[in-house]
Amino acid sequence: MTPAPIAVALDAPDLETAARWAGLVTPHVSTVKVGLELYLRYGPDVIASVRGASGVKVFLDLKLHDIPNTVSGAAKAVARLRPAILTVHAAGGPAMIRAAVEAAPHTQIAAVTVLTSLAEEDLGRIGLAGPAPDAVRRLAALSVSAGATALVCSPHEVGAVRAEVGDDITLITPGVRPAGAASQDQARVATPEQALADGADLLVIGRPITGSPDPGATAAAIAASLRRTSHA
Repeated sequence: MTPAPIAVALDAPDLETAARWAGLVTPHVSTVKVGLELYLRYGPDVIASVRGASGVKVFLDLKLHDIPNTVSGAAKAVARLRPAILTVHAAGGPAMIRAAVEAAPHTQIAAVTVLTSLAEEDLGRIGLAGPAPDAVRRLAALSVSAGATALVCSPHEVGAVRAEVGDDITLITPGVRPAGAASQDQARVATPEQALADGADLLVIGRPITGSPDPGATAAAIAASLRRTSHA
């Protein structure tokens, strides 16, 4: 059975928990995501720990955002760990995005457009011309023109971004919450079924899976739900 297009966010308090979660969900999902907290605490070792023997894809979500030379060096440093996906901030500009793409040729560079934790009123405060769908579309087009082959956007913008960039770009959507799950600190959310229907390729789901009593069973249930929807 093909694993579901889900990246489980392993926002664990320690390496052992992250590795355990990864082992439980790996039969059901295509990807596990390692974020800043885990990577800064344990370094490169975390990649091998969560990859295990399964060879599951690892999504390294570091959201690099610095001058092009620094991002180039950072991307080169993590490329040897063979992550399937590495994130950079689209707001870093085209030269920075291009630097990451060139430094890690065997890793898919995903440009983060507008964080899903930001609401409309936040955009003006940080000097980003909104509304959010317009800002996301602008950053998406800029990123693709600079060589990014994946984009991170909220489920609310995924349809518009797909129309903007075409079918060849991988769209990754955080802020995905199964029906009935709390939105927590995400401002722009949708269900997994809706996000896929709107054009997402990879769904980022964290706490609804890892915070459940049985992460493996929860991942399996969401994967089964997506399969039913895709065959409906």
